[in-house]
Amino acid sequence: MAAETTGDGGGSEGIGGPIARIRNRLEGPNTLGNSRGFWLGFVVAVGLLAAYPFAPGAIKSILVSTRTLSSFLAYGFLALSLAVVWGYGGILSFGQSVFFGVAGYVFGIVLINVNSPLGGTVGLLVGVGGGALMAAVLGYFIFYGGVRDVYATIITLVSTLVLKTFMDQTAGDEWTIGEAALGGFNGMNVPQLALGVGETSVVITSYNSSFFYFVLAVLVVTYLLLRVLVNSDYGRVMVAMREDEQRTRMFGYRTERVKLTVFVIGGALAGMSGVLFTTWQFYITPAKFGLVAASLPVIWVGLGGRKTLIGPVIAAIALQFVANSLGSLWANVIRGALLVVFIMLLPGGIVPRARDLIVFAQYRLFGGGPTAPDPAEEADPEVSDS
Repeated sequence: MAAETTGDGGGSEGIGGPIARIRNRLEGPNTLGNSRGFWLGFVVAVGLLAAYPFAPGAIKSILVSTRTLSSFLAYGFLALSLAVVWGYGGILSFGQSVFFGVAGYVFGIVLINVNSPLGGTVGLLVGVGGGALMAAVLGYFIFYGGVRDVYATIITLVSTLVLKTFMDQTAGDEWTIGEAALGGFNGMNVPQLALGVGETSVVITSYNSSFFYFVLAVLVVTYLLLRVLVNSDYGRVMVAMREDEQRTRMFGYRTERVKLTVFVIGGALAGMSGVLFTTWQFYITPAKFGLVAASLPVIWVGLGGRKTLIGPVIAAIALQFVANSLGSLWANVIRGALLVVFIMLLPGGIVPRARDLIVFAQYRLFGGGPTAPDPAEEADPEVSDS
């Protein structure tokens, strides 16, 4: 079972008690970053993000505003969704935007009809559930229908185009659910989100730092839980299925069920991204089902490293920053060019390569150790053997 190596030094040896038990759950052969150095860097990075709303205005004018950065973090869930589905399940999906958009619309419909903290709480849960349900339905017909490899990818892409075409034509009054008009290509306006019940509630709006901290906290927790998942026995089955589905089936695992489960998890994560982005933007349009939206997660995961969880999140934030700086026209050109270049030169992704170089430098500085990793050796057979 090929997987990421953990040879980045460190480990939980020497640390006893609760910390060791926590690290044992978070670390394993299927995640990048199993050293004290990684966790120190992780804490520093989260701390810097948490301090960003207090940064001077001059820094934000050069970089991005807190509100814009919160949208980048919301996209992190979409990157994680494809990292799980493609990176660990071996299923290249262009359908993550479908689950993103469905969740956004479901969330908006609930919140418009029940505009209260209870409605917001239910809308968030139902929206995420809507993304997961859409993934379950689509995945059931794909995996239990015997659709494999590139044909499964084509179906996910077609589902994106079908929903985009359908939603563009929902501008009439007949496409109104309760008080919520779908709005066709004009999109649907959504009220601000409040979570809670009755008097016990909190308003989460992207116009102040409450939304930023909410997204950051949920993203960090989600990332840590996914590390636990992919390093568990079930995660090992996912990776085994990715590497050799037939052999995994010979060992008695029902790979269709595993793939469907992975697909549903990815749908829920994409749904969370859709709900948060709709909350951030206060509306959603059928453009979220379009080809550009469908290709973004593939680019993020391809550049960041599809066999990692942290790589796609970093790539999503970095590329959205580039897109925000360049404007939509040039951003799409640059993103496409970067994908081609890095697939040719670093098929394993930037973050795994950077990790290898850091490990190599550590060994060189402290003596002994391996030779520098060869990019050709880390070539992904699913990419290079074609």
